[in-house]
Amino acid sequence: MRRLEQRIDRFSQRLAEKPFGRAWRAIATVTVAMTVLGGVLVRLTDPANISSVGGGFWWSLQTITTVGYGDIVPASVPGRLTAALVMLVGLSFVAVTTAAVTNAFVQASARRRGSDSVLAELKALRAEMAELRAAVAAMPRHSDDSR
Repeated sequence: MRRLEQRIDRFSQRLAEKPFGRAWRAIATVTVAMTVLGGVLVRLTDPANISSVGGGFWWSLQTITTVGYGDIVPASVPGRLTAALVMLVGLSFVAVTTAAVTNAFVQASARRRGSDSVLAELKALRAEMAELRAAVAAMPRHSDDSR
């Protein structure tokens, strides 16, 4: 049990280093695995409606991608439970991928706005420095005749 916790901790740390890329890869891996597993499981649980493993893969692929043509549909209770699991994984993949891409756009926009405000502040400081230089240059110079 302790070893599993350590592996999960290491995975979480690696995920935190590059969340977008690693999360996408993890979700894609789970999605591909679920597509293959779903295709095999639906063939085993509903052989009356899914006549081959290839047909099971086709059904699983169209289900997990949320296309769902309806040309192949499981009818047994275990087949429908498999379908529910495959659909949930497919929806999760779409939702998480969409959220990750949106997050990347929002962060990029925030970085651009942040750099724009820094540039505006820098321009204001330069203008202020120019005014100060002009004011100092316009000041009368004192000669050291008082010695």
